[in-house]
Amino acid sequence: MTEEQIAVAQKCLSAAEHDSMNFPDIVGTLIAAGFESYAIDYRRATATYYLPDGDSIVLDSHRTDGEVAPQFDVASLQVAIREAQTQVSGYSYRGFCRKAVAAGTAGYIVSFLARRAVYLGRTGECHVEYFPGD
Repeated sequence: MTEEQIAVAQKCLSAAEHDSMNFPDIVGTLIAAGFESYAIDYRRATATYYLPDGDSIVLDSHRTDGEVAPQFDVASLQVAIREAQTQVSGYSYRGFCRKAVAAGTAGYIVSFLARRAVYLGRTGECHVEYFPGD
C-alpha cells in the first residue's frame, strides 16, 4: 500500500466522521485510490480499508457511546440507513453510528465490487443493504 493510499483512507475516514464528505463521494474517492472495500468495527473502534491484493490498513475510528445492543433490530437499522441516504435534517455520521449500535450492529462491511453494505449483529445476524439505485 502506498503512502498516498494511506492518506486517502485517513482523509475519507476523517471526512465521514466530520460530515465533510458524503458516502457516494467517499466511495468514489476510495475506488479511485484502488480500494475495493472497507469494514467498520464498532466494538474495536476501527476502520479497515482493503486493496484487491489483500493488503489492508487499520485506522482508529471514533468510539461510539454505549455498547452494541444484544438484539439485532433490522427495522431500526434500516431507519438509520434511510436517514443517511436521504441526508435528513440534522444527519451526522456519528449519529448514524449511535443508532446502528443501539440497533445491535457490531459493524459493517462495504464492498465496492458488489455495491452493497453488509451489517453484522453480535451473534452473526446480518442485513444486506444494496447501494441506492441498484
